[in-house]
Amino acid sequence: MRGTWKLRMRMFLTYFFMFSIVYFLVFLISRYFGISSWRIYAVVSLGMVFLQYWFGPSIVKRSMNVRPLSEAEAPHIHKMVEELAREAGVPKPELGLSEIAIPNAFAYGRTSKSGHIAITRPILGLLDYDELRAVLGHEMGHIKHNDMAVTAAVSVIPMICYYIAIAFMFSGDRENGGGILIGILGYVFYLIGQLLVLFISRTREYYADEASVKFGNRPAALVSALYKLSYGASRCSEETIKELNTNRAFFATDINNAEHDINDFRQIDFDGDGKISDEELRKLANSEVKISRKNGIMELLSTHPDSLKRVKRLAQLEY
Repeated sequence: MRGTWKLRMRMFLTYFFMFSIVYFLVFLISRYFGISSWRIYAVVSLGMVFLQYWFGPSIVKRSMNVRPLSEAEAPHIHKMVEELAREAGVPKPELGLSEIAIPNAFAYGRTSKSGHIAITRPILGLLDYDELRAVLGHEMGHIKHNDMAVTAAVSVIPMICYYIAIAFMFSGDRENGGGILIGILGYVFYLIGQLLVLFISRTREYYADEASVKFGNRPAALVSALYKLSYGASRCSEETIKELNTNRAFFATDINNAEHDINDFRQIDFDGDGKISDEELRKLANSEVKISRKNGIMELLSTHPDSLKRVKRLAQLEY
């Protein structure tokens, strides 16, 4: 696996830029209300980011309806996680079961020493042993890289900007226009923040895929798992997808793009059996993948990389 210094650098720059956005908005709002102390700006800005970092795991756990998954309930899954943790060189994460209707898995936590991996109930029975281990390896990669904490911390900042934008654009301030200006800037920062969150989310997925392979999983097993997870998400109701939309960056696949991803996977599922074999992935490794302009734009608005690009990179890891 390639070094992760680029991932760490991008996470740091994203975190720094997001903090700068918050600081600037706090500065404008404080000046609007007649407060002129840089210490207050700094304390409020740091406080907002720190609170999201600190309470982020609890928010994810509650919103995803996660409960502890005991070793007695799933000894084979605990054994997989223990083996993967040993390969990753991190303490064994807490294992949980998420009572939501979409087949998937996700990692959350503040640090690699206090990580959590959760699987959703529908994933049980959908994936075979190798596929499930590959997905768990992917989530272990997130814990190894400690990127889930950054994602949780920065993902809320665009929403803060959005609420600030709404509050000030409709504040009724028509005299000097200061409130409206803050509202417009808040909305601009909301859009920029959303794109940054999506960018860092896509980047971390590539590294987690590579980590899963490094931990001893076959690339084809992970691709097959992603194929099945996309198919499972496509069969869920729009209401279910909408309820989990704000947390989709944590999943192994983008549940919003399930139908599109299935069409991509079918292009390399040459025998149509709903799985991707080593031979099918080998053919992709030796072929050229072209992403249309439409798919490129869709990728910019997605939490996960384009599925064909993602699979192509996985294919190149082994072949």
